[in-house]
Amino acid sequence: MNIIQMPDALANKIAAGEVVERPASVVKELVENSIDANSTSIKVEVEEAGLQKIKITDNGDGMSEDDCERAFLRHATSKIKSETDLFHVKTLGFRGEALASIAAVSRLTVKTSQGDNAATVLSMEGGSIINKEKSDARKGSEIVVEDLFYNTPARLKYMKTIHTELGHITDLLNRLALSHPGIRFEAIHNGKSLFKTTGSGDLLQVVGNVYGMSVAKKMLPIQRETLDFSIEGFIAKPEVTRASRNYISTIINGRYIKSIPLSQAIIRGYHTLLPIGRLPVVVLSITMDPILVDVNVHPTKLEVRFSKDKELFAAIEETIRTKFRHASLIPELEQKQENQEKSVQNTLQFNEPQREAQREQIPQVNEQVPTIEQSNSTNNIGFQHEFDHSNDIPSADVKPAVVKEEQQRVPTMYPIGQLHGTYILAQNENGLYMIDQHAAQERIKYEFFKQKLGKTINESQELLMPLTFEFSKQESIFIDHYKEELEKVGLFLESFGNQTYIIRSYPTWFPEGFEEEIIREMIDQVMDDERVNVEKIREDAAILMSCKRSIKANHYLNQEDMFRLLEDLRNSTDPFTCPHGRPIIVHYSSYELEKMFKRVM
Repeated sequence: MNIIQMPDALANKIAAGEVVERPASVVKELVENSIDANSTSIKVEVEEAGLQKIKITDNGDGMSEDDCERAFLRHATSKIKSETDLFHVKTLGFRGEALASIAAVSRLTVKTSQGDNAATVLSMEGGSIINKEKSDARKGSEIVVEDLFYNTPARLKYMKTIHTELGHITDLLNRLALSHPGIRFEAIHNGKSLFKTTGSGDLLQVVGNVYGMSVAKKMLPIQRETLDFSIEGFIAKPEVTRASRNYISTIINGRYIKSIPLSQAIIRGYHTLLPIGRLPVVVLSITMDPILVDVNVHPTKLEVRFSKDKELFAAIEETIRTKFRHASLIPELEQKQENQEKSVQNTLQFNEPQREAQREQIPQVNEQVPTIEQSNSTNNIGFQHEFDHSNDIPSADVKPAVVKEEQQRVPTMYPIGQLHGTYILAQNENGLYMIDQHAAQERIKYEFFKQKLGKTINESQELLMPLTFEFSKQESIFIDHYKEELEKVGLFLESFGNQTYIIRSYPTWFPEGFEEEIIREMIDQVMDDERVNVEKIREDAAILMSCKRSIKANHYLNQEDMFRLLEDLRNSTDPFTCPHGRPIIVHYSSYELEKMFKRVM
């Protein structure tokens, strides 16, 4: 064995494999350096998704001639002076690998000045300086990276299509803009503008630039201060959802990071307000003492480690839940404008998950007027109005006598009929409402059962007739191994041979008629998590019971039943979605109704 020390050029190429994964990685490192240099305006120009050319221009502090040369040495940094500084990182870049790694796999030119002297222009190829000269003294830096991976052709094989690579760049710049609303960003691809922000510091305006104004209008601000954390940002109303976790942006001390536990805390904050399989649009900025977060976990600096993660996650979850607890979340159906103004910003053009944000529109009111034949056919329309005692229906002008409106997030609604025996139609002075009767009763019963199950304690009840269960071999192994864990929560399984078990007792909180589903869920939990989460099982049991014991579609109600259901819904804790996250109420405003019939223009 003959051990040698790697030449710097080879070491830099290896480091580039960790830091420079694709053109977006180059953009990330260079733009973060511009941000660290106190820039207020950053322009990003790319050609062929950055594989041919990347140009970053900023108005930051710039560098002196000596610093400019040293910046491209490996492990050169102005941000870390000692080991202690690693635990107080306040900048985006700090590892001292980025510039050396980028220069090693490209042809690079940097022009930089601090404004008081002529600019230094440095040309490099494969990490080596090939030319140095002076230029005009514009304060700031301009870095041009050309022919990326020209000397590592194997890396080029792993590049995706132009649209895919540009999508990564666009997504990155969106995150950076959301992280720094006080900086003016501009992005150009092949000479065409991708997007730009004003740098006004208005985060909601940047949200509109990135996700569109229709989404920005449905965002709710949140803010919370604790001894350790400052939390602020915007959360979308539950009616705005996406299929991807890509729309959750979490920012720590100005750094966009990816954290599954942090995203899970946000989703838990939505609780039952999200439909199954759907995720929210959220921009959350968290400020904390740098000592509480370790950003030196991964070369790309996207992953971090928290010192007080449980406290942070609990604060986020509670902040979101509290916000929704005091907000009205009834979706407004808006009529589509004939000449709707198109946004100048098209930031999501090339990012596949983000294109979905442009395609998904809020459902529109059907403008098609039924024919006379349809109007005369009860079967075709499905509209039920079998109440001949219409004088008993309170008018829209009547104010409720008992419930104070300011204490209710859902206004008093007066039923006027049913559609297809499934949707209650109701009115008040604000317009027309459609209520999914099954979803409404699900919510009401869910809250009742959850409260009932939540009050019980882990006591067991003996059964007159034991229950018998047959499990698979794999399930049997887990049951035998975690027998004590199951007994701690009141579930006693007695082996009866051939993978069969007898249950002679179970917890008193088990709802009648749902014993088998709950027992099997306990076994599944043990197999997946190696423990039993009683709180989650009670939650799932409440959802299961509320669904099975609620009125279904095509079930006709009389006026009294509908009115009582609406009042019970108004007095529930979260009257806007069923336990599965589906919306319960949709509102057509009086203005939108009049606009549909051309009463207003």
